[in-house]
Amino acid sequence: MTKPAEWQSVDELFERRLLKTSNSAVDFEWITRANAEAGLPAIDVSPLQGKFLHLLVQISGAKRVLEIGTLGGYSTAWMASALPEDGELTTIEINAAHAGVAAANLAQAGLTDRVHLRLGDANAILAEMIRLETSAFDFVFIDADKVSGEAYFKSALELTRPGSTIVCDNMVRGGNIIDEDTDDPDVAGTQRLLGAVAAEPSVSATAIQTVGQKGHDGFAIMTVEASSRES
Repeated sequence: MTKPAEWQSVDELFERRLLKTSNSAVDFEWITRANAEAGLPAIDVSPLQGKFLHLLVQISGAKRVLEIGTLGGYSTAWMASALPEDGELTTIEINAAHAGVAAANLAQAGLTDRVHLRLGDANAILAEMIRLETSAFDFVFIDADKVSGEAYFKSALELTRPGSTIVCDNMVRGGNIIDEDTDDPDVAGTQRLLGAVAAEPSVSATAIQTVGQKGHDGFAIMTVEASSRES
């Protein structure tokens, strides 16, 4: 059984060997330092997870990305930097202070031209997008409050098309996802999200557990196979 102390060491090894960002103008370490200096909670994805999202955006050929939960823009920068020149990313953040930090970080990274940062309640903004029949997104990353995870997922289905990818973060919650008697609202919210994904016939999904500097957690990853939208 791998010990938690070793998880950090393994992450550090992979970061040294695999996170070659010389082909990117984005200084991702600068963003993490700026977030820490601004007092943001240390709940960003890890560097390896950020690169994972970057690669998923590239592999999927996404041009339109939706992120629910911006924080300081760290994951935003990883995904936006994977987009083609005509790509665009919309990210939603409810906390004005966090959004301010993210806006400064994205400007520093030179990504302002391809990122649309929206401040406000994600459920309300998503509902507005659906009502206005916003063009479908190719890739959606859900990483906001866990109580609303099921609602975010259902909105994502309305805002995607067949072939789109949806990724949901923090699905394992240190293994507490299996606790049927939980009184933790975040765990309960994640369980509702899992139930909604499992019951949804229009997606093909899997989940991957992760260990490392972010502890024991994981992602759910799915493709949309059918949609009420044509494009």
